[in-house]
Amino acid sequence: MAALVTFEGSEGAGKSTQAALLRDALGQDASLLAREPGGTPLGEEIRRLLLHSAPMAAEAEMLLFMAARAELLEKVVRPALAAGRTVIADRYHDSTLAYQGGGRGCATWWPESFPRPDLTFLLQLPPELGLQRALGHGRKPDRLESEDAAFHARVVGAYEDLARREPERFRRLDATLPQDVIHSAVLAAVRELSVSAR
Repeated sequence: MAALVTFEGSEGAGKSTQAALLRDALGQDASLLAREPGGTPLGEEIRRLLLHSAPMAAEAEMLLFMAARAELLEKVVRPALAAGRTVIADRYHDSTLAYQGGGRGCATWWPESFPRPDLTFLLQLPPELGLQRALGHGRKPDRLESEDAAFHARVVGAYEDLARREPERFRRLDATLPQDVIHSAVLAAVRELSVSAR
């Protein structure tokens, strides 16, 4: 089934875990897992700049995320969709709307050339718990994880607004539930999408 399925949410919500579980459930022949920023050589260079460089202007940060996304769409996502595969994105453009729009206060937009996801899972949990989870393994926080509590609260609020505006696309999931419970809900929603696409 050619579909774009995205996972969104604040730090430590379990997006990467759930995206990988879905890819494993669908099989690697039928699906492709893409992460943002990254997924291409240029995208990985941009990822390094975005997450581990010195502070930068908010608009520069936003445009770098969008540049990495444009490259990923051109080189990876569109070819996979054209081949009939389900693309599972560990973050997508909603992250820019939430982090750079909500968190940084940038004027954001959805470029016409960026396809809308068929289904978006929003993994929700309190930002302080998410940061605890994300940094619980003793690793050094990246630039975005290092932001203050007010920034992360704005990001969560922006995600809430996005989900309210597009309830037909978003599935809100309680990220404090066990992984297998969340995975079951994800699979059920993807199967429902598959049935409705026939």
